[in-house]
Formats: sequence, structure tokens, C-alpha cells
Amino acid sequence: MRNKEHHPQIGFGLFLIILGIALLVATNDFLHLGSISNYFTWQTAMVFIGAILLVNLNFVGGLLLIAGGVWLYIGDHDMMMPAYLKTLYWPGVIILLGLSFIASSVIKRRKINN
Repeated sequence: MRNKEHHPQIGFGLFLIILGIALLVATNDFLHLGSISNYFTWQTAMVFIGAILLVNLNFVGGLLLIAGGVWLYIGDHDMMMPAYLKTLYWPGVIILLGLSFIASSVIKRRKINN
């Protein structure tokens, strides 16, 4: 049987590729979004780090960083969020966290059995 272990270097490599593409698009303003400082903030760094954690199968930390980064980004940029979405956001995040605990347990159990 092949070893299906996930290596953190793959996740970091994917992160660097995505970051490079994002910087290429941002510095050349391909999407006409304005200044690079408008959308490369510490909140987006939280989302990127969360994405790395997700790729490396750290679901709980990844989801928390992404959820927090998105919430803070919306709050800092005076984006209007519909009232119903505000009431669904954190309960939805908590449900996803519960699912991530279950997924982590299943993945770890499969690794042990293989």
C-alpha cells in the first residue's frame, strides 16, 4: 500500500503559489480593485494562514483563522452584511468546527488503521 501521509511542505508550496498569483494580479491591477493596500491586510493574512492550515489538515485552527479574518475584514471595511447573515455567521462557524472535529477524528482513525 502507498503511504498517503500529507506533508506540510505541499501546503506551504501551494500557499506560496497562490500568494504569488494574488500579488501578480494585485500589483498589475488585473481585477481593477484599486490599491494593493486595500485588500492585502492583516485580516487577509489570517485567511491565508487559515487556508494553509486547512490544506495541512488542521481543520479547527484553519476554520477559526478564516472565520475571524473574514469577520474582522468586513467590520474594518464598513461592508454591509445583511442582518440574517450576521445572525447565521458564528453559529455556522461553530457547526463547521464541530464537523471539522469529526473529520479530524475520522482521518486520524484511518491513518492509524492503515
